[in-house]
Amino acid sequence: MEKIYPQHVAIILDGNRRWAKEKGLPQLKGHQKGFENIRQLAPYIINKGVKVLSVFAFSTENFKRAEEEVKYLMDLFVDMFKKECNKIHEENIKIIFSGRRDNLRKDVLEAMDYITEKTKNNTKGIFNICLNYGGQQEIADGAKKIALDVQSGKLNPEDINENLLYKYMYNELPPIDYLIRTSGEERISNFMLYELSYAEMYFPKIYFPDFDAEQFEKAIDIYNGRERRFGGNKK
Repeated sequence: MEKIYPQHVAIILDGNRRWAKEKGLPQLKGHQKGFENIRQLAPYIINKGVKVLSVFAFSTENFKRAEEEVKYLMDLFVDMFKKECNKIHEENIKIIFSGRRDNLRKDVLEAMDYITEKTKNNTKGIFNICLNYGGQQEIADGAKKIALDVQSGKLNPEDINENLLYKYMYNELPPIDYLIRTSGEERISNFMLYELSYAEMYFPKIYFPDFDAEQFEKAIDIYNGRERRFGGNKK
């Protein structure tokens, strides 16, 4: 039977620090390995036919981590965005970012804006990087936008429904079909709460730096073995 790939896959990139610790490496090296992995994995996933790949790269809560770790991660973001821009552009992949811009360094914002602009017309698939992101914050920010549009007369309150809210998220994306969280942790940690309403979920025990193409295909096999239900209906 032909393998079916979901339209929208989301991955919580978990376990980088534990991966490094188990290998006797500095924890920050785990983040570097995780970044190297997603650089390889994202084009692979989209080239398989997935239309949208969303990854949880950095949450709003992550700013509470040690200053050294936050700086290291921001440096990695800038480095990745600059180095990988041309490669991802050549793959015809569009990169977008979801999250708040507050608290992000100027060089991070500049790198984000550069790669967003460069890849904006690409059509093979969308790589959605959730950076300084929180699911509850996204819903709250969307509600504020709705309130402003109602106040200005652009939106009629009677037109507000569950489908309209997707237009008011950080980016208008389809619902998530499949969530993968590596490292074995079985929680969603405030990630894309609205978009996850009917998603299938998979929690492999493997740490993200080791979650390669083979592991992704294993996850897809598991997805293909599921019976998706929407309010009791199979789909």
